[in-house]
Amino acid sequence: MIRFKTMVILSLVLLFSVSFSQVKIAENLTLKLSGVFNTWFQYQKNFWFGKSPYEDAYIVQMLRFNPQVSYGDNVRIVTRFDIAQGWWGVDNEPATKYKEAGFKSASNLFDFKDTHYLFHVDQAYVWFNVPALRTAFSVGRMQWLVGNRMLIDNNYDGVQADIKIGLINGDMLKLGWAKVSEGVDALSDLDSTSSVDYTGSWDARDADLYLANYSADLKSLANTKLNVYTFYYIDRSIRDGNAYVPNLLQYKKVRFSPQITKLLAFGFQGTSKLGKLSLNYEANYLKGKDEIGNDSYGATLDVDKNDGNLRGYNFYLKADYALTDALSLGAVFGLGSGDPDGPWGGKGNVTKLRTAGFFYITEVWEDSIMPDEEGITPQGLGAPNVRGYRELENTTIGQINLTVSPLKSLRLFASYSYVRATEPVYAWTISGPNQNLSAKDLGWEVDFKIDYEIVSKVVLTLRGGYFKPGVAAQYLINGNANYSKAAWELKGEVTFTF
Repeated sequence: MIRFKTMVILSLVLLFSVSFSQVKIAENLTLKLSGVFNTWFQYQKNFWFGKSPYEDAYIVQMLRFNPQVSYGDNVRIVTRFDIAQGWWGVDNEPATKYKEAGFKSASNLFDFKDTHYLFHVDQAYVWFNVPALRTAFSVGRMQWLVGNRMLIDNNYDGVQADIKIGLINGDMLKLGWAKVSEGVDALSDLDSTSSVDYTGSWDARDADLYLANYSADLKSLANTKLNVYTFYYIDRSIRDGNAYVPNLLQYKKVRFSPQITKLLAFGFQGTSKLGKLSLNYEANYLKGKDEIGNDSYGATLDVDKNDGNLRGYNFYLKADYALTDALSLGAVFGLGSGDPDGPWGGKGNVTKLRTAGFFYITEVWEDSIMPDEEGITPQGLGAPNVRGYRELENTTIGQINLTVSPLKSLRLFASYSYVRATEPVYAWTISGPNQNLSAKDLGWEVDFKIDYEIVSKVVLTLRGGYFKPGVAAQYLINGNANYSKAAWELKGEVTFTF
């Protein structure tokens, strides 16, 4: 009953807010609301390249609100939550008798977040500005990311401080600490607890993230906006043989992934505009430790064997040249490190900590909005049920694309991408990798996207992609080169932003 009353009150507040966008509640107290409604139809075919039948057609919807309550100019409560989110035609809340028997809905597989869904809070934090310190603090659950979201992009609980540097507008130093994991499903911080939690963990020490990002607005230098960043991650809860990444993520990553116990990353990302040429670029380097020794790869080949040292890098360049006001030609180049020693020894490869999949290049190959945080369905070959690469992991990719806007309300996009592995991809069986059988040809892909704003703020989208796998992609996903059917996807969307 309490939950019902809460939902009724919340609904009334939201309806009132949507009508007025920004409302003065009391003296110095203002409510501001924004958000998005998104519904999409998705059809996916041959994501296992013909090894077994794969034909998924479904419709999903999500309603997201971003309310902010401001007290004067220097204090805000910021939240973001999702409601009425789920697959069409799926009863996402099984009846009580089924719950008591231990049954769950198929759409309730990721992070146990009952998102299918009545109500789910993504972010909730207080922001307060201290003018005397030229610093704004945020405390609570908020977004953590650097650059183009290829290294880290997640919601964590923690503290951030945004410090204005110097007299130049736009120069900012962000410092942050996040509690990524408590180690076990308990309040203990002992390195050995008396019981094992539901994840199989008993080392209760924490995993923490420390982050710094300096952003500068260099308008006199090709209108450049530059970010220079670093972060350090440490997972102390490793005596039980489980690392938070990848063992406790509650979804599958690519096979033969290192168990990240320490990770230091540093890099830079920027955007520049030279006349009709727009550039987005990023480069970073990662160095870490995998302090868990493994005698096997695990029952589902989740982990890597290495000498305890991790190395990796990413390089990304996106260029767009405006031929006319309605026509632009673009190119993308991405390069991510692989494991030169193979997954059976030497240094391990690492190209990120944890992301939500919003680094976009292609529709099928690596597009993967992750269901555990920001979405609710696997998308692209990088999804947990297929276990391809995500972002630029062991990937060298080149793309050319064309964007046409014949009307103000219409945008057409098409691209061709060629993808190779930076280091060899090895065939595998359930017992492990085949050291004598490898390839680097991942494949090629053709994509398109059509956006049409049918009325103000309402956009209709039709998008899709066709990926022809090379031998390396077949090894990566199926372990052999016996299946080579093209994977393709078609998606239609209706999006309203407010």
